[in-house]
Amino acid sequence: MNAAHAIEDQIRRMAPVAAPPEQQAQVVALSKALEGMAHPPRRRAPKCRLVGPNGEAVELPESVFYVLERVAEVLARGDSITVVPVGREVTTQQAADLLNVSRQYLVRLLDEGRLPFRKVGKHRRVRIEDVLSYKATRDKDRRAGLRELSRLTEDLGGYDVELK
Repeated sequence: MNAAHAIEDQIRRMAPVAAPPEQQAQVVALSKALEGMAHPPRRRAPKCRLVGPNGEAVELPESVFYVLERVAEVLARGDSITVVPVGREVTTQQAADLLNVSRQYLVRLLDEGRLPFRKVGKHRRVRIEDVLSYKATRDKDRRAGLRELSRLTEDLGGYDVELK
């Protein structure tokens, strides 16, 4: 499977997409070019066209231009990105994949009421906004915990003694 097909497959599965190392320089250049286009003295996006592999061109709406600008900015930093329609419901497996946890752990979160869900027959469905909100809160709490642990370690003189 080539890189383009792998990326298309990741998007279909809602998996995060990252620029492969061999494309990183191109993504950085694209991000800089898009940023330069979007932020001249006027604030509106320029009239842009997307040109396909066979030379066919289609005008790029301003909203799509700004999404493309944000995607390129994130990929240029070396981060991954997931594009998901707002309001979409996902399966427990998809939600677990987005949170990078097991499906069983996610089901436990749902059963404990830590994430809202609805049932469709016997299957649980979770709104993507709820998953992403939970992830943001979890990540924020983790960072705070790590800062506190680092502070406590410094206060107690940790890492000063060499282990033998």
